[in-house]
Amino acid sequence: MSEGSCYCGRVRFAVELPARFVAHCHCANCRRAHGAGFVTWCGFEKRKLRVISGEDGLGRYTTDTGATRSFCTTCGTPLFYESPRWPDEIHVAFAHLDHAIDVLPAAHVYADRSPAWCPIHDDLPRYGGDTGVEPLRD
Repeated sequence: MSEGSCYCGRVRFAVELPARFVAHCHCANCRRAHGAGFVTWCGFEKRKLRVISGEDGLGRYTTDTGATRSFCTTCGTPLFYESPRWPDEIHVAFAHLDHAIDVLPAAHVYADRSPAWCPIHDDLPRYGGDTGVEPLRD
């Protein structure tokens, strides 16, 4: 079990390990929603996420792709991502976990959409294309 929270602490949550994956996402939607060059997500089965406190402080935004982004309505921290592409999965923003978990980042998704001002400098596998998870050629 690992716990985490939003910036102000109103929303606290716990996830049951193991995580399904941890990956850096470079898609424009994630970059805009987080105001960052990429977002590191860890994926869990939905049933393995529990909101400990602050459920009433969770706001939800449904994107044009049908995904739901959940955030703290007090401090604005983006916390969770759910997509119809993965109906039994929830993605948790890795940075909001209190401690390291059982998995480290293992890939870059939508790497072909990484902005020039945020180049990728590591040797992790890179994926892209329309789905974001198609292998990219060097």
